[in-house]
Amino acid sequence: MAESPTYYLDLFTGETWDEFNAHGATVTGFRESRWATVRRMKPGDLLICYMTGVSRFIGLLEVTSGGFKSDDPIWSRETFPSRVRVRPIIRLTPETAIPVKSLKASLSWFEEDAHPLAWTGRVRGSPNKIEPKDAEAIIAAMRGAEENPVIRPVDPKQLARSPRVYTTEEGETGEEVTIPEDEPAEEVQPAATTTPSTLGPPVVTHEEIQWMLLRLGGAMGLDVWVARNDKSKEYGGQQFGNMPRVRDTLPRQFDDATNRTIELIDVLWLEGQRFVAAFEIEHTTAVYSGLLRMADLVSMQPNLNIPLYLVAPDDRREKVYTEINRPTFSRMRTPLNSICQYLPYSKLRSFVDQMGDFMAHLKPDFLDSLAEVCDPAA
Repeated sequence: MAESPTYYLDLFTGETWDEFNAHGATVTGFRESRWATVRRMKPGDLLICYMTGVSRFIGLLEVTSGGFKSDDPIWSRETFPSRVRVRPIIRLTPETAIPVKSLKASLSWFEEDAHPLAWTGRVRGSPNKIEPKDAEAIIAAMRGAEENPVIRPVDPKQLARSPRVYTTEEGETGEEVTIPEDEPAEEVQPAATTTPSTLGPPVVTHEEIQWMLLRLGGAMGLDVWVARNDKSKEYGGQQFGNMPRVRDTLPRQFDDATNRTIELIDVLWLEGQRFVAAFEIEHTTAVYSGLLRMADLVSMQPNLNIPLYLVAPDDRREKVYTEINRPTFSRMRTPLNSICQYLPYSKLRSFVDQMGDFMAHLKPDFLDSLAEVCDPAA
């Protein structure tokens, strides 16, 4: 009796999928750190190809060799030296690939009591084993798409995303850490305002809060940082990257994984080379991505002493408390609920409006009077 195949996930970006196919689609590769898994692969195992950025299943590969090491150039950005030879069984296009969320009813990844973003943990690295029942459901969907393709447009920006997976410097081989991509908003607030806030209507945009924190930090004489991918955003006619005291670079005192995590935090306050505060703004109900980013940072640098703040609308208070106290975060070596506080929009805005020209006389510890501790034991 033939041995049943083992199913694995094989992650691609739009770019690495194109390069894989351009090279003949006969070899797939993984990072050096995944060699222990790759060397256990055997002919007949099946690799389910998932395209990050667009979050779709795009192909099925049959393993035709054991694992081997090679530096032969295939991919432009990384070597992926832990390799196996493969035979394509199914190859779709990004437009005809299967969106992962279209399989909610078929995959164990989407259990009823799980967090809406819990499934993303399944696609944060490869090769990872996939349960046969889940693999068979994915393969059946891809076969159907191959026979009767349905065109689903893709966002070119999502297709062009590169994976944000880096290696810490701890241990002999290091540990892979995936920097989470922002998930689509679950619930959108009312239409954006276009002028900076004064004593007027409530804050309604993520950009306004980001602008406010940048303005506040700069007014106190601190250097400020805006997330690397937000520098071109603007509020009230001010482009974030051109605001007073916005830095172009950050202190390079950590490994690449930590640096890239820090670079993506919404707003940072700095005094020289010292981080004074870090802010993640969660404008919608999807508060999970900001907490994941902070959790990655704390896990990689457990001795890092940066006050962390999750800034969110007042009507998100209960959700913030619930999410930050989930076992995922509260059972970390340094529980996130002990070092990350909730900063409500209303308190921040009211304080800034009241201080006006006196902001220059503030010290960062004023945040302690506004922020709320999320640890239920506190």
